[in-house]
Amino acid sequence: MGEDWREFRARLVARERASVGDSGSETTTPPGGDQKKQQRQRSSARGDPSSGGIFGAITSMFSKGGGESSSSSSSDSATATKAKRNSPPADIFDGDSVGGATRFSKIGIPSSSCSDPFMDDEECHIIYDEPNVKLDKHRWAHPLFHVEPGCILVANEKLGGVFHQTVVLIIDHNEAAGSTGMVINRPFPGNLIKIASDGDSNIDLSLKMAFGKATVAYGGPVMQDQFSTLHGFGEVMGSKKVCPGVFVGGSNQLIQEVRRNNLHPTEVLFVKGHAAWVPGQLTREIEKGVWYVAAASADLILRYAGAPVLKDDNPSDLWADILSCMGDKFVNIATAHSGRGDERMLP
Repeated sequence: MGEDWREFRARLVARERASVGDSGSETTTPPGGDQKKQQRQRSSARGDPSSGGIFGAITSMFSKGGGESSSSSSSDSATATKAKRNSPPADIFDGDSVGGATRFSKIGIPSSSCSDPFMDDEECHIIYDEPNVKLDKHRWAHPLFHVEPGCILVANEKLGGVFHQTVVLIIDHNEAAGSTGMVINRPFPGNLIKIASDGDSNIDLSLKMAFGKATVAYGGPVMQDQFSTLHGFGEVMGSKKVCPGVFVGGSNQLIQEVRRNNLHPTEVLFVKGHAAWVPGQLTREIEKGVWYVAAASADLILRYAGAPVLKDDNPSDLWADILSCMGDKFVNIATAHSGRGDERMLP
């Protein structure tokens, strides 16, 4: 499965999207269209192996040559029996007739190197077979139907205020304790030295000296005097792994890595403030359509923490970029409502 289980899940989603698209049953619901009918079509396509979808693709993957197996086996057996009857007596040490073997017996080489005793054949095929859908590991995103640490909240196009067209990375989520996150697409003008010098903050002189050129982003309305760090350097002392390739905290150790030239200051995003929800609040907001919940690649999440920006990226509008990667109706939303970009003055 690799180190990033989210990429494995994204590959399955992409495979499902491709197979449903090929079957012609995945369409964007037009304004005023029959949404229930569209949902029934999607459910049918995904649940019925004969109608396509990921389960249909997997089923067909495991049934290669299935319809011909019994007749082919019978034919081979008859051929072997006839050949044996007409052949001269053989030495037993040739291996013929030992343990049920025939001269036609061969050692079958498994198609996948599945050594996990807790994995069945179908799971081995999913993991080890050459995927029929190529995943762009740099830029992928897809909708989620639940909240998990490391997922992102993409603001509904109708949401106003300080969260207008924001992308929020969820750091912690617990139905009993609440949720915390940080906005990752609102960079301030100026670097850390400028922003941290404008008022009271928890940034000491050593951090300012080491990360003076680092980007600072508006993280949310809670605890505006506090800064946290977002990076992809790895798990260091004091840091927390949010999801594969994405980490928060560990600034004291990161200073040492900068001094050793193992880390460039622009590869760390300093986030001023954060967002927080009391138990049940985020769930209610999602149910009302305030947020689109999604999973996204580490490079998209770390856009302002030194991740590479390639030709297919929209470098100035992460909100629209992620919606475009999510596909389907989200592409239309991105096209219709993008334009203001990430670097804007807050309301």
